[in-house]
Amino acid sequence: MTDQGWTSSSDPYLVAQQHDAWSAEAAGRGRVGTQQLLGVETADADTQVRRALGLAAGERAVVRRRLILEDDRPVELADSYYPESIVAGTPLADNRKIKGGAVRVLADLNLAPHQVSEHVTARRPTDQEQELLDVTADEPLLVLTRISRAATGQPVEYAVMRTVPSRSTGHTYQMQVQSA
Repeated sequence: MTDQGWTSSSDPYLVAQQHDAWSAEAAGRGRVGTQQLLGVETADADTQVRRALGLAAGERAVVRRRLILEDDRPVELADSYYPESIVAGTPLADNRKIKGGAVRVLADLNLAPHQVSEHVTARRPTDQEQELLDVTADEPLLVLTRISRAATGQPVEYAVMRTVPSRSTGHTYQMQVQSA
């Protein structure tokens, strides 16, 4: 079978661009999209992060934590993990915003996302998520996890995004079906 022609609402976030993909998406709905960097740290990777990034025991990851806002209202928490071995000394390891975004840095390292796997679930928010997202304990969150791999197959990013469904436009996947 030939290429399936998959597209998704994640596509703009996976290609290096001149502008901020979230700001552009929100502007398309007449809204203002911003991000607040909550912190960047290098830490021991838990089992889930190690597995996603293919890290051996003891290998560390850099995590960038962000609060995503639309019209100054929190809509999502996004944590992106990168193998320390490939991002140490790059803007991805610095505790500041990155002009052009993380995907630009990965592209500059010849590690642009080439293959992406996403998994979507839902769950109740933790106490910290309730506070940061200004939601109640009974409002479920949409949880999207994404593993991005370079053309070599090497995992370069593991992202965990927790979205408030009532403040989201959802996540769209489309496929062009090719006849046999």
